[in-house]
Amino acid sequence: MSKIHNFSAGPCILPQEVFQEASEAVLNFNNSCLSILEMSHRSAAFVDVMEEARSLVKEVLNVPSGYEVLFLQGGASTGFLIAAYNYLSLSGVGKYVNTGAWSGKALKEAKRLGGMEVIASSEDQNFSYIPDYENPSDGDYLHLTSNNTIFGTQFQEIKGANIPLICDMSSDIFSKEVNVGQYDLIYAGAQKNLGPAGATVYIVKTDSLGKSGRDIPAMLDLNVHISKDSMFNTPPVFSIYVSMLTLRWMKKNGGMNWIADRNQRKSDLLYNEVERNPLFKGTARKQDRSKMNPTFVLNDESHTEAFNKLWNDANISGIKGHRSVGGYRASMYNAMDVDSVQVLVDCMKELENKA
Repeated sequence: MSKIHNFSAGPCILPQEVFQEASEAVLNFNNSCLSILEMSHRSAAFVDVMEEARSLVKEVLNVPSGYEVLFLQGGASTGFLIAAYNYLSLSGVGKYVNTGAWSGKALKEAKRLGGMEVIASSEDQNFSYIPDYENPSDGDYLHLTSNNTIFGTQFQEIKGANIPLICDMSSDIFSKEVNVGQYDLIYAGAQKNLGPAGATVYIVKTDSLGKSGRDIPAMLDLNVHISKDSMFNTPPVFSIYVSMLTLRWMKKNGGMNWIADRNQRKSDLLYNEVERNPLFKGTARKQDRSKMNPTFVLNDESHTEAFNKLWNDANISGIKGHRSVGGYRASMYNAMDVDSVQVLVDCMKELENKA
């Protein structure tokens, strides 16, 4: 079967060895004659999976003591509300930096509970840059979205906050080293760099909880999930299992240093071609460009048909840009090989030669 170079923004590309091991577990998990899909989440075998997955998150990201790791459901869309319920006091204000569609959705959920304030936004230029902001000294928390899949921007460095810092890292978690100790809450959907859709990772500073004064619904209460070892209700078993396999793959190959170097090489390869090739231009401000989701357009749309044929013929999939930006979006998550990025770059060069 011909290799497909999958640049889709999500669900993510995963390592082939993870696909292989996961497919075997679907038929027969650990020689139990049971599928991972039918195994009880209360069984000792799956409890071991959950504990290994949580432990590997701590190990791979070098999570300091005083934090708990959870695998919950509902994606970042539920995380928006969980963050507000657990950190926004009854008369308080959450501070937000608005950098795109997903930070906008987080804002919308916070509004349901009361006070929120946008302290910086890049909406004035269609979210093509990361705005500067003053580190707030008041408010219940500061909420950021580390990477913006639609608009192709990314915080290159996140400074510590004077108030609790919350970050949605759905599309760049595990892509580089993170100073977890500067955050009170990190949450991220698994379906970008970790596993199938269905699980959401929460990294929680435990002593920052229990201060909102709210009557929090049990499913949204992080303390409830911590007290039940991330199994208050039936967890997304398969997504957690595949996430565990991916974490093993990261650890085996060298952890975040290896991943960060791999992602830098892919990013440099594509962005260098965007800069060199007169037929293309990037849509995000250079210093704010995402390593996960580069976005670019043709300078002359008359070349669109020819370019689309080139990348289709090269077995490239999923690079059409979101309608908010247009053009192309080449999502390059952890498991993508440099060779696949080279195939795309070769198509761009061939278009230039034919133009």
